[in-house]
Amino acid sequence: VGIWRNYELMDRLGLPGSVTLNAEVCLHEPAVVEEMVKRNWCILGHGMTNSQLLATLPEAEERQVINDTLSIIQRATGKRPIGWLGPGLAESFSTPELLVEAGVKYVCDWVCDDQPFLLKVKKGRLMSVPYSTHINDIPLILDQKLSDEAFCQAICDQFDVLYADGATIPRTMGIALHPFLVGVPHRFKHLERALAYVAGHKDVWFCTGDDIANWYEAEYCR
Repeated sequence: VGIWRNYELMDRLGLPGSVTLNAEVCLHEPAVVEEMVKRNWCILGHGMTNSQLLATLPEAEERQVINDTLSIIQRATGKRPIGWLGPGLAESFSTPELLVEAGVKYVCDWVCDDQPFLLKVKKGRLMSVPYSTHINDIPLILDQKLSDEAFCQAICDQFDVLYADGATIPRTMGIALHPFLVGVPHRFKHLERALAYVAGHKDVWFCTGDDIANWYEAEYCR
């Protein structure tokens, strides 16, 4: 139920969303996906379910999962994803090559920088677009047991540093949210306060994963 609060909050603040979507959501909860499409949110492939990690699959099966995921999302939304986040951020040694083969332009599994960069692949091109395992409600709330107020403050503190950095060099800031956690009423008010804080600043580009990848490609991959 928390996803509906997320939709309303993002609408109020005028913020776009980037959704890492398990393809089975398209099969079992089409109304949720329809709302993403209505808002023209960016949708990335995220495997069939979070229960199946790519790192444990034989190459042929991994290829099938990637292509099935992208095809199901394309049928449900009318657009084939160009971005990917692996379930559990897990990859095999073949994953980058298989993503390129499937038409994916960027992947978010590599949480090692605040900027996009190119990955080495044998054929084609694959970008890394930053995701966060730090500003992420699962490790902060479930693992570190942060209070709701501290979760809000962590988002604001991360933004403050990257905003200052941004005066001289571009930075990206991903805020990784899972509606079953942040959509809970007692926690949601703190998420709203944090996002309103970020949205209240000037000279910030509120964009999607696709936007970042397309900008980086246009500026640095000529």
